[in-house]
Amino acid sequence: MPYARYGLYYTPKPGLLADFGAQWLGWDLAAGTVRDHPEIDGLPCPIPDITATPRKYGLHGTIKPPFHLTPGTTADGLHDATANLCAKLAPLTLPRLTIAQMGRFLALKIDGDQTPLAKLASTIVTQLDAFRAPPSEAELARRRKSNLAPRQEELLAQWGYPYVLDQFRFHITLSSALSPEHAVQTRDALAPYIIPLLPTSFTIDDLTLVGQDADGMFHQIHRFALTG
Repeated sequence: MPYARYGLYYTPKPGLLADFGAQWLGWDLAAGTVRDHPEIDGLPCPIPDITATPRKYGLHGTIKPPFHLTPGTTADGLHDATANLCAKLAPLTLPRLTIAQMGRFLALKIDGDQTPLAKLASTIVTQLDAFRAPPSEAELARRRKSNLAPRQEELLAQWGYPYVLDQFRFHITLSSALSPEHAVQTRDALAPYIIPLLPTSFTIDDLTLVGQDADGMFHQIHRFALTG
């Protein structure tokens, strides 16, 4: 299938967390299929409304943000370059994940030092940058609506995304933007379901190449083991 954009994600391996996340968001990234939402009491609004923004991406943590291929490069070339790079990178074991509020969003984040993962993400971003086409003016304008700091503006200009390198903060998005009250209600309702599924130590030993289809939905293309 031809894809409009590509990216490198962390995605949970098949199992309870991946399955629940696909149901919660309503989209199974690995299977490329819509999923029925679970029944969860105590939510402030319907799950499709809560998860509208992250749904198309599937349950994931961004490592290299989605990008268009630059002219002269190919999806096959990106696949091969990713395979070669991942073969040189070592797996990571990090502190556990926890559910938290990040601004107006709910997300899973690392409960402790994420420095090793930030270094890995920086390597992926920089080493695969030859495949990334520069963002359009419309994309730049959309990013700049977030009132970027000077350093984030610099990263946007150089790498096409403001939250990379020293601005990288790993997270697995669980919601659209919520009011403070709705964020607390959603977290409290969701926590009993998702916290028991989170590993006590968080291991990243592979990365997932993903592609965005014509409808805007992201699909798993290939999962690459980190074997360095």
